[in-house]
Amino acid sequence: MRPDSRNVGERTIADFGEQWTAYDDNSGYYGSAALFDDVFAPFMRAADLAGKRVAEIGAGSGRWVGIFLESGVAHVTALEPSAAMDVLRRRFGAQPGRVTLVHAPGDRLPQSGDHDCVFSIGVLHHIPEPDPVCRAAYGALKPGGVFGVWLYGREGNMPYLVIFRTLHAITRRLPHGLLAAFVWMLSWVLDAYIAACAVLPLPLRGYARNVLARLTRDKRRLVIYDQLNPAYAKYYSHGEARALLERAGFDNVRTHHRHGYSWTVLGTRPMVEPPR
Repeated sequence: MRPDSRNVGERTIADFGEQWTAYDDNSGYYGSAALFDDVFAPFMRAADLAGKRVAEIGAGSGRWVGIFLESGVAHVTALEPSAAMDVLRRRFGAQPGRVTLVHAPGDRLPQSGDHDCVFSIGVLHHIPEPDPVCRAAYGALKPGGVFGVWLYGREGNMPYLVIFRTLHAITRRLPHGLLAAFVWMLSWVLDAYIAACAVLPLPLRGYARNVLARLTRDKRRLVIYDQLNPAYAKYYSHGEARALLERAGFDNVRTHHRHGYSWTVLGTRPMVEPPR
């Protein structure tokens, strides 16, 4: 482990604990099966999860857990290392038959080997050392089970990376109140950009029109906050995204360049274990 990776990881967990306890509303398109489908539809839809045993690494305030339950999953294991576990307990603690809450980092996902799907949506790119987490996902799955990941991408969004990496160097050090005020100002710029995308072929036009435009203004502010808040964030190339799952032993690794700026990646635990 790099000398500073543990400290950066701990700060990132604390950042998200503060974020998801302050912003715990997942209503509208932001917390809908339609958004899950937008992320994973090349390979699966939320409706395909009915009757499945599912686990999520980094459940936050329970946005995806709620979607899984509404889609009819048999059971969800929700893993969350931060103070947002209090939000999860409040929201899902009365459903022990369908939801198991685990207050732990991703590499401590129970190695039950009985899950149909494990998801890590917008989480692995905030973990300085993600390989142990991917291996834990492998161990939680049954043979033939699927690990679904969504990651920040490095290709197709260079103007965005230049702007947000510059801002992030400053905003990750701001206290919550100052960051929230700065995000409020930026949200007006984002609103103008979304409106311009309706008539101009601007970068990330598809994402702006098909995703951001469907969010309420408070959720657009949350999307900006989510980009600027955490201590650590990595933007993955296509090769790095594939290798992340391949190193953990997954086969049939499939990738989708979502809206030309991020990576959706799925891998399958082999039916027969390869020789070690």
